[in-house]
Amino acid sequence: MKNIKAIIFDAYGTLFDVNSAAEKCKDKIGDKWEGFANYWRTTQLEYTWLRSLMKRHKDFWQVTEDSLDKSMKTYQIDSSMRKELLDLYKILSTFEEVPEVLKSLKEKNYKLAILSNGTPNLLNELVKSNNLKNIFDDIFSIEEVGIYKPDSKVYDLPINQYQIQKNEVVFLSANTWDVSGGGNYGYNSIWVNRNNNNSFDNLDYEPIHQIEDLSKLLDII
Repeated sequence: MKNIKAIIFDAYGTLFDVNSAAEKCKDKIGDKWEGFANYWRTTQLEYTWLRSLMKRHKDFWQVTEDSLDKSMKTYQIDSSMRKELLDLYKILSTFEEVPEVLKSLKEKNYKLAILSNGTPNLLNELVKSNNLKNIFDDIFSIEEVGIYKPDSKVYDLPINQYQIQKNEVVFLSANTWDVSGGGNYGYNSIWVNRNNNNSFDNLDYEPIHQIEDLSKLLDII
């Protein structure tokens, strides 16, 4: 870890709580809100992979809308809630420890960046709404290459921007497939395992560290 020059973060599920939109509506949705939120997220990811394989690209916001429509039908949620859920998704909350950890890292001599499936507009809005605007050196979106993670073209983006080696990057994600994607590419990938019931995927990569939240990163760096 001594030669690390950049710390790159996935956004959704790693910095920003993807369930927070549905959670803010749980009084209206009822006890099924968490199952609905997880289904929405799973469907959203499946659509990114399927569209990449089919070469039928839609941006992340369109995928988010499509996956929400399916999820609302599956969980029989009134269509009148669609706009509210989408509006809340644009301003997802960070996980509790994220702001202070990022501020601490900013004081060190690393490049800090987001590397995400999200569109530039979505990511910039999330950063702005959570008062993180001056933290990141760059916000990399897959829209620059027109294909979703875990395609290697996505992981190329910080390497090309900073003119550094793959092993000079620490990459953090809560998504095991993304950790494996970055790790197989050549990053030093760390799994942010926010749910202790999760098991890591068998995708030819073992994370260099497993942490329960980002605060543990400060003990590693």
